[in-house]
Amino acid sequence: MDAIHADGISKKFRLGTLGEHQRLTEALSKGLRRWVAGGGTPQAERQEFWALREVDFRIGHGEVVGIIGHNGAGKSTLLKILSRIVTPTSGRVGVRGRVGSLLEVGTGFHPELTGRENIFLNGAILGMKRSEIRRRFDQIVAFAEVERFLDTPVKRYSSGMTVRLGFSVAAHMEPDVLIIDEVLSVGDQAFQNRCMGKASELGGQGRTILVVSHNLAAISNICSRAMLLEQGRVAIDGTAQEAIDRYLQGMRGDTGVACWEDGSGPSSQDVRLTRVSVRSGAIADSVERGVTSSVAIDQPIRIEIEYEVLRDGVQNTLQVHLKDENGVFVFSSGNAPSMCERVDSSYGKPISRGRYRSVCEIPANFLNDSRYVVSVFLGPEIGRPTVSSEAVLLFSVADTGAMRKEYLGSWYGPVIRPRLSWSTESAH
Repeated sequence: MDAIHADGISKKFRLGTLGEHQRLTEALSKGLRRWVAGGGTPQAERQEFWALREVDFRIGHGEVVGIIGHNGAGKSTLLKILSRIVTPTSGRVGVRGRVGSLLEVGTGFHPELTGRENIFLNGAILGMKRSEIRRRFDQIVAFAEVERFLDTPVKRYSSGMTVRLGFSVAAHMEPDVLIIDEVLSVGDQAFQNRCMGKASELGGQGRTILVVSHNLAAISNICSRAMLLEQGRVAIDGTAQEAIDRYLQGMRGDTGVACWEDGSGPSSQDVRLTRVSVRSGAIADSVERGVTSSVAIDQPIRIEIEYEVLRDGVQNTLQVHLKDENGVFVFSSGNAPSMCERVDSSYGKPISRGRYRSVCEIPANFLNDSRYVVSVFLGPEIGRPTVSSEAVLLFSVADTGAMRKEYLGSWYGPVIRPRLSWSTESAH
């Protein structure tokens, strides 16, 4: 008997505000707009968006399955349907046994209650009996590492602390099915590793684990199977490596640029991402000149981020994450002064409304020959982005032989190949 089965799941959302509860002022202003337009319904309110289309799969007991895909592919919508938070527009879904899920920071927590009180509240929401929660209370607290803050209201917790506590409660309820969204990326690397270890442990106990993550290394290591979602459909359902290979092939790496000139890019109320590109070499005198998906190993690499500031007085910071094609984290860099070789004069200062371009330069002879995945984050503070574009671009570093005149064998180390200073002198 399958632990999870999905038969033709589709989910439709309405764009705009049609069908939402409104204040009187909103209803009046909307009616005025309709009257001015001649009585018709505004086009934006008639649009429909299919987040999922005819999704079918079966997951057996004890399987650890990863779900990957680009932003907007339908991953979170699928998990919410499986968690019974959202109902599908059509199709049927079945989940056998007790379900534990961690989908968003703070899900199931009350901000005014303490950590101790929220453990009991969250456990009850997840279906645990009070006696079960008491029996596992110490294990939950120890795993989450929040002993000192147990009697502090959760509203004063950081997002990382909240995630640690939420995952710990969900994992220690011994669910038959554990569903985890990308929310784990909020925690630090050590905690992410512990979470993945716990997921593997639960899978070894015969429990079913379903995990969404952009960390391809984690998917490869803990999942025996993975599904790739593309535009709401299952593009491939196979081994983790098969899904990862297809995912990388489908990235916008063939042109070296991701562009949203139509205004559809990731955005917040302050800033909108319009373009991310990779260039080889020095500054070009043309927007398109030098844009590439393959860079010679002995050339500097420029990651250019173009964005639109939507109102005056905004403070905007930028951060770039670089991973290799297996999800191994190479580095994170931001435009804060302590993180820059050359200080970015815009950091920490309010800037006026308009279009901007920021550049992160990777020196030549630094990265090894491989493929690399770029993620971009914008927001008022480093580490707290309001605009996130995970895995926005893929580019490759090509071995030109510039560092191989004396050695032609396989280069040790998968990620970096720096050209460092050496010297020799007599020891006497």
